[in-house]
Amino acid sequence: MVGIIVSILFLFKFQEVESKNKKTRRIYSPAKRKFLLLLGAGVALGLAGSPRSQKYIFKKVRKEWNFIDKDYLYRLIREFRHERLVDFVENGDGSTRIVLSEKGEKRVLEFRIDGLRIKEPLRWDKKWRMVFFDIPEKKRRDRNILREKLKEIGFSEIQKSVFIHPFPCLDEIDFIMEYYKLRNFVRYGEVMNISNEAELKIRFNL
Repeated sequence: MVGIIVSILFLFKFQEVESKNKKTRRIYSPAKRKFLLLLGAGVALGLAGSPRSQKYIFKKVRKEWNFIDKDYLYRLIREFRHERLVDFVENGDGSTRIVLSEKGEKRVLEFRIDGLRIKEPLRWDKKWRMVFFDIPEKKRRDRNILREKLKEIGFSEIQKSVFIHPFPCLDEIDFIMEYYKLRNFVRYGEVMNISNEAELKIRFNL
């Protein structure tokens, strides 16, 4: 009896871990990422009939989808529907629209945060962008993630929890604050003068 209970508990734990792994599985394929990003950008993709049919028949496909072979596109649709990253919405005329699910929208946000970069302007406007944060210890993991993300996009840490960058990046910082849900703990500012400017110019090759 004890052996049966242990086996059941082990199976339950294994399924729980397996489920978590499925939730966190990342997508590295450029084609798969582009597929979801195009849907996220509102580029229409539709089927001429019901999604319950054995073979998908596409409606007129926009040129943005020409980067991918049709057979592979079929497979991606089936795969992403199985993973609940896309939904099928049936139209009144019997055709079907393929749209991102809520889970798919979250995945697209992950792609955007992964690919976030600060663009270098043709001419520097001589302003310094600073990010300050005071994140409580109970959110230490989020604090470390934020610190690494700021470094990843080119910020330099000039003292504990104070980062600096020379180029415009308000939109990028705003997106980071929203994505990690840290808006209440992060502040952004721009300054014209800073005491160690000569050193910073060397650091940023200005």
